[in-house]
Formats: sequence, structure tokens, C-alpha cells
Amino acid sequence: MRFETKAIRQKLKTTAEREHSTPIFPTSSFIYEDAEQMRALFAGEQTGNIYSRFTNPNCQEFEAKMASLEGTETAISTASGMAANFAALLGHLKSGDHLLASRALFGSTFNMISQYLPQWGITYDWLDTASPQNWDQQVNINTKLVFIETPSNPGLEIIDLKKVGAFCKKHDLIFAVDNCFATPYLQQPAKFGADLIIHSATKFIDGQGRVLGGVICGNEKVIKPIYQFCRNSGPSLSPFNAWILSKSLETLAVRMDRHCQNALELSLWLSEQQGIKKVNYPFLETHPQHAIAKQQMSQGGGIVTFELEEGLEAGVILMNSVQLLSLSANLGDTRTIISHPASTTHAKLSEADRINIGITPGLVRLSVGLEHIEDIKNDLAQAIKLI
Repeated sequence: MRFETKAIRQKLKTTAEREHSTPIFPTSSFIYEDAEQMRALFAGEQTGNIYSRFTNPNCQEFEAKMASLEGTETAISTASGMAANFAALLGHLKSGDHLLASRALFGSTFNMISQYLPQWGITYDWLDTASPQNWDQQVNINTKLVFIETPSNPGLEIIDLKKVGAFCKKHDLIFAVDNCFATPYLQQPAKFGADLIIHSATKFIDGQGRVLGGVICGNEKVIKPIYQFCRNSGPSLSPFNAWILSKSLETLAVRMDRHCQNALELSLWLSEQQGIKKVNYPFLETHPQHAIAKQQMSQGGGIVTFELEEGLEAGVILMNSVQLLSLSANLGDTRTIISHPASTTHAKLSEADRINIGITPGLVRLSVGLEHIEDIKNDLAQAIKLI
């Protein structure tokens, strides 16, 4: 089956009620036919439902779909994208281990690595993604995992997955990729050697700003310790949210096609507007990693960033002047969202750290929605004139 068909037709086995759409299973626990079945399930000798903190039919359907779409053996869902990032790292790292990570990361991920992992004796270094010839020098005897985000949030840095995959294989390192911005429809990191593919399903997977969720995809061996960590620590995805996310996957392909179409057209239009210093979009030829993006992504995604010539003050005026666009910290919605990373998602980073990952005072991030492109342009045009 092709991508779109798998996203729509994969579902739980139909119950005795013969439903066409998977029902919601809002139950905390499950019953057993006898004591032997209960023992076997807890011992892991049989597969099945035990307790919704461990798994739930709705979570199973969502996980199976995501694994299929990413091209992996299995997946585990979590309550949020950050819970997925946390579980992926803590499921494999222990005190004394060393992590390599790309510096261009979502603010909360950056803080988790730089502030919290060291409290548990886990050291880290930022991988110089622009200089792959120096990567071997950054590997220590205790290096265990490489974590990258591509395209990055919000700088849209593109990292060569093929090169990182070969590097991780050479040094026997676990290769983890945050694939949130691309979704499995535009990019499948497993094809390039990624062991763990992580998503904030809150974003494009849901696509309508309704629920929180996260998911980690990988093979059975690499997911098993993460499952054990989640089973004991409890960052469980609710059955209702899992049901929403599974249904959302049915429209992922058609939504991403429109997101990408609008984003590319908007990025070209923005490049011609006065007062805009720079426009950043992976499929623009002016993007510094344009060639890599074309190699590993089928389209450029739904996020566009641009830098205003007048800096921070201009950004504030723009944010306060839009009439159609939404001011929100979320992204991946049907509605176009405008945000200012330096004062919101990445505000807790130092100014030096922000500059290092391309977040300047005048940087504006657009999560381009599904509205008519001319209406998006018109709203931005009238706001830009007021700067």
C-alpha cells in the first residue's frame, strides 16, 4: 500500500459491533479470562492489554500506523512531544554516558539536554553539524547516542541524514532524529540509518491544534528499553488523544501537500517585500542546505521564517498588526500562526545561544496554514506596511 492508503486503511480489528471507524476505549484497565492469562500477560509471554498506563487499543492503532508510515518495526506513544524526547534519551542513557546533539534544537529540548541531563551524570557536547570532518574527534569512549533535529525549530537548519547515519554506524551509536517538522510524509529518517524517529504529534500529525501527543518509532530492540521506561514512569498518551491522532493521520498527506504549496509560494512572495532582510525555507534555492533538503525531503514543509530589517521593534509591530493570522506558540495547525521565537519559545536561552542557532531579535516564524494563499499574503502585506 502507498503512504496515503496505509494512513487511512490501517486500523484495529473490527469488534462484534461491526463499526467502520475505530471506537474509543476510555478505560484505565482490562480484565482477564483466567489467572493463567493474567500471569502470562504480566510475564510478557503473551501480548495484550493490561493497564492503560502500559498500553491501550487506541494507542496501539496510532503506534502501528506511525511505525508503518516511518518504515520501522514498532513505535511507542507518549503524552507530548517533549515526553517523547525525554523518554527516548532516558530510555537509553545512564549516569556516565555521553550524548552528542545538534545545537539547533527546540528550546525545551535544548534546556532538557543542557540543564537536566547533567544533574543525572549524563554529559553532552554540541555536534558541529557544519563540519562533519570533525565529528570523529567529538566521540568519547562513553558516547552512546546522537540526537538531531532536521529541519530544526525555528531556524530550519537541514542536517545531512545520510552522513550522520554513516557516522553513527561507524561508531556504533544510537541515531535519534526529531522528525516533527517534516512528518513521515516528507521525510523518513529510517531510510538513512536513524534508529529512533521522534515526533511531537501535537503539531502536523494532529494538524488542527486540538490535542497533545508524542511518538517514538524504531525497531523492537531499540524501543524496548524506552517502553520499559515509559511503563514505569507513566508519560502515557490518553485513549482519546490517541484516537484523535490516529484519525488525523488519514488526512496527513493532503494537508501536508497544501501546507507545502502555500509555504513555498509565501516564501517566494516574502522574498520580494521591502523591509524583509532574509527569508528562510528549505526548498528556496537561497537556503544554505537547499541541496541536502532536496535529497532527503520530498517537499519543503509548512514552516517559513524571515528576518525583519528593523529587528525586534519591527517584529512586535508586525505581530500586533496582523488581523487574520493567529498569535500562538503552536505550529502545524490548519490556521496560519505567527510567532516571535526570541521572546517566546527560545526566550530562556541566552542571547549567545540564540544567535548560535540563528535566532536573531527580528526573526519571525510562520506556520503556514491551509487558508487561501492570497488571504495570507494580504494580511501580511497590510501588517508589513505599518512597520
